[in-house]
Amino acid sequence: MTAKPVLVMVLKGYPRISETFISNEIELLERQGFSVRIVSMRQPRENFSHASVARIQAEVVYLPEAMLPALGRLLAANLRTAASRPAGYLKAAGLMLRHFFEAPKSATVKHLLQAGLLCDEALHPGEAPHLHAHFAHSPTSVAMYAGLMADAPVSFTGHAKDVWTQRPERLAEKIGRAAFVVTCTQANAAYLKKLSPNGTPIFPVYHGIDLTLFDGAAARPAAGPPWRFLTVARLTAKKGLDTVLDALSLLAREGLDFTYDLVGAGEEATALAEQAARLGLADRVRFHGAMPHEHVVDLYRVAHAFLIGCRVLPNGDRDGVPNVLVEAMAMGLPVAATNVSALPELAIHGETALTCDPNDPAALAANLRRLLADPALAGRLAAAARELVGREFDNVANIRRLAAVFAAHAGDPPGRFARDAAL
Repeated sequence: MTAKPVLVMVLKGYPRISETFISNEIELLERQGFSVRIVSMRQPRENFSHASVARIQAEVVYLPEAMLPALGRLLAANLRTAASRPAGYLKAAGLMLRHFFEAPKSATVKHLLQAGLLCDEALHPGEAPHLHAHFAHSPTSVAMYAGLMADAPVSFTGHAKDVWTQRPERLAEKIGRAAFVVTCTQANAAYLKKLSPNGTPIFPVYHGIDLTLFDGAAARPAAGPPWRFLTVARLTAKKGLDTVLDALSLLAREGLDFTYDLVGAGEEATALAEQAARLGLADRVRFHGAMPHEHVVDLYRVAHAFLIGCRVLPNGDRDGVPNVLVEAMAMGLPVAATNVSALPELAIHGETALTCDPNDPAALAANLRRLLADPALAGRLAAAARELVGREFDNVANIRRLAAVFAAHAGDPPGRFARDAAL
């Protein structure tokens, strides 16, 4: 009997409100005919999820997030895996020991134990698994160890922080061990190809968004005060939201009548609220927290402009192409953004947006002021941006491209999934 190919997706957490691109990907891969199983390294932390999660059929296996509370379960599973796959387990353990002596961290041991549990609980007899990790740091480490134990091929998708803050030599090793690598921007792909030690195929595929949900065909609100500005982002340092608030304070001092909706949650929430109060913006800034897409769309519809101040942090952490930027452009909003990392792949200054260097509130304020003062310019940029999003960021088209990558390159031998995929 021929073993059934199964795509085992190793995720940091599932579901996550800020990683809708992953749930959308899994849902659409299932529609393409792929059999998917989800392995999550932690339980969900939000009390709601986007609608796409409810449509996913995949079984979900949750790994213990911490070692000590689950030590009995971890050790028992690893003993079973070592007994049933002794040669592979020894290979994985040897690699883990080398990694541990290079950089002693308890997380390295945890990743091996999680991999052993993955093999015990998420890989079933009669299946031919291919392990694919989302994010190049801990999920890929777990997938790599599990792949050695199970003698199964492994691949991964690199995103942003996981690519740019990891030690290059460790990332190069992961690329070298992978059957292939997917990444979500051209900038990432160029960097990963430079690191690749052996010519591992690297495929840039944008995440894309649901263009039936984010449909900007409806009329935009009339230009004029009171203006409404919008940002949707995790409240974290690399988003540059402090720069956005500083820029808005400059416009407030000029007497501009506006309100600012900020959607998202994160570790910078308190600091940003304090900054808004300090700048005299407390009555203009609305902190909404995290919201499902269906509610965010309503804010996109009434906003006059979308703002984002992304920056590169000292440790290298940065964004790729933020999905919220794609959403805003799909909804027809004029955009004022920064020009870091992969943002210029979509936010092209003078063509689809007005951009400036990061950490420059005066330049960001000037670009926003220009959008408000010149409705014809704002309309031209928004129309060009919406056209570019439709061409390059349709998630259905892009997941078809991704499905073609999996069909051609996943499995042992590569192409094992092709007969099941409806391409």
